[in-house]
Amino acid sequence: HPRSSRSEMLLLLHAASQGLLLAPTAPSRCRPVRMAEMMAPADTSLIQIEADADAVGKAVLAKVDLAAAKAISERGHFALAIPGGSVLQMLKGSKPAWADKCTLAYVNHKAVAMDDAELATHAKAGKLFLSGWKGCDTIVMDGTADAPAEAAAYEAKLQALPEDRLPRTAGGLPCFDIMLVGVGDDGHVGSLYPGRDEVLATGSWVLSVAAKTPGSISLSLPVMAAAKQVVIAACGTSIKYPQGKSDAMRQAIEGEENLSSFPACGLRPVATWVLDEAAASKLSPEYR
Repeated sequence: HPRSSRSEMLLLLHAASQGLLLAPTAPSRCRPVRMAEMMAPADTSLIQIEADADAVGKAVLAKVDLAAAKAISERGHFALAIPGGSVLQMLKGSKPAWADKCTLAYVNHKAVAMDDAELATHAKAGKLFLSGWKGCDTIVMDGTADAPAEAAAYEAKLQALPEDRLPRTAGGLPCFDIMLVGVGDDGHVGSLYPGRDEVLATGSWVLSVAAKTPGSISLSLPVMAAAKQVVIAACGTSIKYPQGKSDAMRQAIEGEENLSSFPACGLRPVATWVLDEAAASKLSPEYR
């Protein structure tokens, strides 16, 4: 059976959504995804349901710790990418022993000053946990409002990292040891929003996104998918999501969607989904 890397699979998913046919791709060292999985519902084995938000947080932290141990044993370093939002709360107060061997990057970030307590994910992370991650090499933005310049600069910073700190796939994409991703009610991942060109962009590691004000930067979907592990966590309710994310999780995991209509579905072939009972409540019975 033809095998392809996860990033290549996203190109295949796009082609399928456009009614195009692509020749089989060459073998890659990244975990293969079968052709039959394109745009199909996520495999039931990739869904992990926990009792509540606390249990989800502990499960995610356990996955991060395991990924760190494996990476450090193999090459002495650990590459982690995190989003903003509820995932930051899951890391709150943590003081991992591996922090001084970690390179941390952001899945997405607003183009604002890094000390902006209200808008900067970096400032929020610093308050919640990064201040306790002694020796962690955090890749930060320059802190300007110029999103295109910030995206170019952030990509350059990632590309400058040696492969023992940030490995590359056979196709030359960065291969984080674990990529933590959140999903919005509209299906956005990172700052990749439905119906926007950035969702289908494949030429850059880091994209500039002007969907909202202020603008932001985001890792591209192929970069997200190229990670050795992709973990999507959803749990609880918040001011932003008062009804939780049960509808979004159903659409992301098994809805009839394409990349443009619901970007999160593009991570179906590669993501592990860690949900609490509330977030999983609208999934079909076979997932529960």
